[in-house]
Amino acid sequence: MAPVLVLWLAVCLSVTWAVDRGNFKTCDQSAFCKRQRALKPAESPYRALLETMELTNTRLTLQLINDNNKVRLLLELYRLQGNMTRVKINELKPLKPRYEVPDVLIREPPTEPLSLLSQDENGVVLSLGAESQRVIVSARPFRLDIMEGRDVLMSLNSRGLLAFEHLRMQEEEKVEDGMWEETFKSHSDSKPNGPSAVSLDFSLPGVEHVYGIPEHADTLRLKTTDNGDPYRLYNLDVFQYELYNPMALYGAVPVMLAHNAQRTTGIFWLNAAETWVDISSNTAGKTVFGKMLDYVQGSSETPQTDVRWISESGIIDVFIMLGPTPNDVFSQYASLTGTQSFPPLAAVGYHQCRWNYNDQEDVTSVDAGFDEHDIPYDYIWLDIEHTDGKRYFTWDPHKFATPKEMLQGLMDKKRKMVAIVDPHIKVDSNYKIHNEIRSRGFYIKNKDGGDYEGWCWPGSAGYPDFTRADMREWWASMFAYDQYEGSMENLYTWNDMNEPSVFNGPEVTMHKDAVHGAWEHRDVHNLYGFYVQMATAEGLIQRSGGVERPFVLTRAFFAGSQRYGAVWTGDNAAEWEHLKISIPMCLSLGLVGISFCGADVGGFFKSPSTELLVRWYQTGAYQPFFRAHAHLDTPRREPWLFGPENTALIREAVRQRYALLPYWYQQFYHAHRTGQPIMRPLWVEYPQDPATFALDDEFLIGRDLLVHPVTEEGARGVTAYLPGKGEVWFDVQTFQKHNGAQNLYIPVTMSSIPVFQRGGSIIPKKIRVRRASSCMMHDPYTLYVALNPQRTAEGKLYIDDGHTFNYEKKEFIHRRLSFTNNILSSVNLAPDAQFTTQSWIERIVILGASKPSTVTLKTADGKESQLEFDFDASMSVLTLRKPGMNAGVDWNVMLQ
Repeated sequence: MAPVLVLWLAVCLSVTWAVDRGNFKTCDQSAFCKRQRALKPAESPYRALLETMELTNTRLTLQLINDNNKVRLLLELYRLQGNMTRVKINELKPLKPRYEVPDVLIREPPTEPLSLLSQDENGVVLSLGAESQRVIVSARPFRLDIMEGRDVLMSLNSRGLLAFEHLRMQEEEKVEDGMWEETFKSHSDSKPNGPSAVSLDFSLPGVEHVYGIPEHADTLRLKTTDNGDPYRLYNLDVFQYELYNPMALYGAVPVMLAHNAQRTTGIFWLNAAETWVDISSNTAGKTVFGKMLDYVQGSSETPQTDVRWISESGIIDVFIMLGPTPNDVFSQYASLTGTQSFPPLAAVGYHQCRWNYNDQEDVTSVDAGFDEHDIPYDYIWLDIEHTDGKRYFTWDPHKFATPKEMLQGLMDKKRKMVAIVDPHIKVDSNYKIHNEIRSRGFYIKNKDGGDYEGWCWPGSAGYPDFTRADMREWWASMFAYDQYEGSMENLYTWNDMNEPSVFNGPEVTMHKDAVHGAWEHRDVHNLYGFYVQMATAEGLIQRSGGVERPFVLTRAFFAGSQRYGAVWTGDNAAEWEHLKISIPMCLSLGLVGISFCGADVGGFFKSPSTELLVRWYQTGAYQPFFRAHAHLDTPRREPWLFGPENTALIREAVRQRYALLPYWYQQFYHAHRTGQPIMRPLWVEYPQDPATFALDDEFLIGRDLLVHPVTEEGARGVTAYLPGKGEVWFDVQTFQKHNGAQNLYIPVTMSSIPVFQRGGSIIPKKIRVRRASSCMMHDPYTLYVALNPQRTAEGKLYIDDGHTFNYEKKEFIHRRLSFTNNILSSVNLAPDAQFTTQSWIERIVILGASKPSTVTLKTADGKESQLEFDFDASMSVLTLRKPGMNAGVDWNVMLQ
């Protein structure tokens, strides 16, 4: 590594360990944001030219004119299948084409007919079909209102903040600062196309709670931005980010959900340029007393949230998802951008990582440590130091001289490895990957037409243009076993630094005037990480001939990234507040389709106290992606290095994860099929309970497990809100029953992880935890049947081979388990599917039960047998021992 780079990195990585805010722009320092934000709500200069309206079976088109500059826009309005409306606004005759985001939508969304209900000189009214829904297009000033009956669901341009900076030739006279050139610190942005920002406001009557637009280190419920910066969506490598602010982080999903007790709606702003989102509310800042006073005085002001989106370039292309339920919004969004990819079962297990495991001996020794301390794990990870001089797709010839031998050693134990492959490529004429990319012309270009180069881990690096399909295809081919030397089928991939991170670039990223074919980097920036993960996942699929499911972790992401793997919350710190923030950060991602989310257990920067480390394992064990990771400069922190007591606590947390793998896997299958989040806020399942709307220190996994991790230092107890009037919840450790719709104080010790099973659910577990998930493949199940007050319960059981795409060919078992009228039964949900399992049911535990006199098992062949049982009268728990039926067949168990 060049001495200059070493010195430079030493400065950057010095142990001050806090974000340097000066490296990142505020709205005032971002010329287009400052310009757009200077526009205040007023009468819009835009008017709809009704005489230009054309209505076909699939869409309405209409010209808008800006009365100030006479520039015309084209509005397109579509009614989409599934209760959605799409609004597109572009210049009618742009100087040159404006960027429209490709590849994010899984298909061109199918439309439904729009019909004209009425029209006069003031506007038009169109029917949206169902539920007396209609769109009102007002002409002067232009605005759109979406209504249902008498209720306005959403208004567009009601505050007159539609703005569309048309492409133009550079005028000779003085222009506003930042329109044709902009500088930030020592970096200049040449802006060859001049100003091109777009903006639009949305009003949401009756709404006080909005969520989404990740990634921000902030609360689940989004805050108003009147007194500070808007929320920023611009993928950036933020070195040890600050908490509770709207600064941009590694990923950007321009999707917001709005919720009240009557309805959930969503806004998907399909634009990949730098974007800022302003939120204001007429109830913000009002105290509970103030709201009560309004009520007593009969104040008629309806709560309303106003949202304004501002993007630097591209067009306005917005999808309005009209719900009305949270699950409707999830399926609407999934129909546009796809669902969470279905990971191999092993990827749902525990991952052990640090920057860096030093060499093959170190890997072998850590692997053996897990066996010695009886802690299961599935994947061990290698960070950048495993390569030959930060050349990805290579191995350090001294430290990792025989990678296949190392991988075979892991495979013999049914374990796997993840190695990092970043998208910055060392500029070195002796490096095959670099030479291939350069000779094929696949690098992103600088504004002068040469290959763009920036500094990253290898020193001087080129950045492949992943927006090109031919480049992605070539990249995918590099994962073939004969190309990626030393790789085997149990080696998977981690894409880091893919914002992209450019150490010497503006805001530690790429210059906006870098060139991707016909487009500037400013147009495509937030898509870069999405494309890197897409190409990598495709490579892992192709290397197996399309048979094996991939596993790829990415740091940068966009809408649609859920289709390609997992995401983590980036370079967090070993602090209690960072542990707490992992919950709302993952909840926000789940709401916008990205379910496979986790945070570095223990914190990446700094060293956790033993108490914090244990609490982080206990929290991480109940989040979808479960990986420990640590910075190069931190002391080692494998789970057994903190004394036998703490090893036992961490072991117990990890073992709880493995026992619950059947339930977790079923949740991933469900997310893959429906787009519903796995880790979800309580309001998703209790949408009419306002007590749940702002909760983000507890969460549900699926519908049936409620988790309230201990995230306070020195905690002696936590207060969990158990939702659901008339419902009951069972403590999964003690089987104690608690009523819903209450705040429950739970005393805790260091071994406590407050988790509750919903009355009315059946959860499968595998209690015999082994060293890795695939060793448990044929192990038996224990069913936990938690009865509701009506004495019924329902659950599912999903089984497949755990690693291939054969489930798409109907090779799986999917069963409904239900308890009603004192009969527990297993029924086939997929009669056309074919799969067999060696697993059987070894125990059934019924919570909230009464003592039967006899228990009879009846199998599909009509045979009946009596089952042994124990009944704990003090806790109303009935345990049926060794019923012994195969998990994949029909059976009934009758309590008499």
